[in-house]
Amino acid sequence: MRTAFGIGLALAMMVSPVMAGPAQEQSNVLSAQERAQGWRLLFNGRDLSGWRAFDGTAPAVSWVVRDGALMLDKRDGEMRGDDLVTADRYGAFELTLDWKVARGGNSGVLYLARNVAGAPLLYQSGLEMQVLDNAGHSDGRIPTHRAGALYDMTVPPAGAARPAGSWNHARLLVERGRIRQWLNGTPTADVSYGDAAWRKRVAGSKFATMPVFGTFPSGVIGLQDHGEPVAFRNIKLRPIAASAIDARR
Repeated sequence: MRTAFGIGLALAMMVSPVMAGPAQEQSNVLSAQERAQGWRLLFNGRDLSGWRAFDGTAPAVSWVVRDGALMLDKRDGEMRGDDLVTADRYGAFELTLDWKVARGGNSGVLYLARNVAGAPLLYQSGLEMQVLDNAGHSDGRIPTHRAGALYDMTVPPAGAARPAGSWNHARLLVERGRIRQWLNGTPTADVSYGDAAWRKRVAGSKFATMPVFGTFPSGVIGLQDHGEPVAFRNIKLRPIAASAIDARR
């Protein structure tokens, strides 16, 4: 059983300047080149502007901004469903962000999710890039549940994730008919989307009984509340026009 002291210490480690990287590092800003390329910040480093609960209400009080990081402060170890999502929907896009968990932490970055009848929870419709302490959480023993995986569908290469307390850099590239994921520069998923192969993949996963899972061409981007401390920063998105997708094919 976790003690209050142990959990408090883990949370303190997550926001430690030593863990956060060099003091001169500037977070939650766009470079001139990024702005020219059409990137936008989804998190301004100061407050929860542009974010809400999945049901459309105000963000849960368990989500806080501290030292330039968007953090889940809940510590009861239970999934409450208080996921945090963008106010806007996105279809084809490139997304990058940094994440960090304490020892035993579990969370996720979800996308293409919609709150519709029969699917009131984020994971019932949205795909998930797993966020996890592989060494300290029981899901680390399941290959398709390890950090960086397209949850329950792909197996990330060994060593892709950094240890608990360290920042990890994630990248998503969601295009029409194709989804790719990277963790710390290592490819962790490359799958078709919306075709027969995708439907077969879903049928072989834990989402087989969820009729709207992985069926939407666009949706909100969400940060999962799994009841354990997690931090995010540098959440950046670049929309991709259909013409740009076609040009690369």
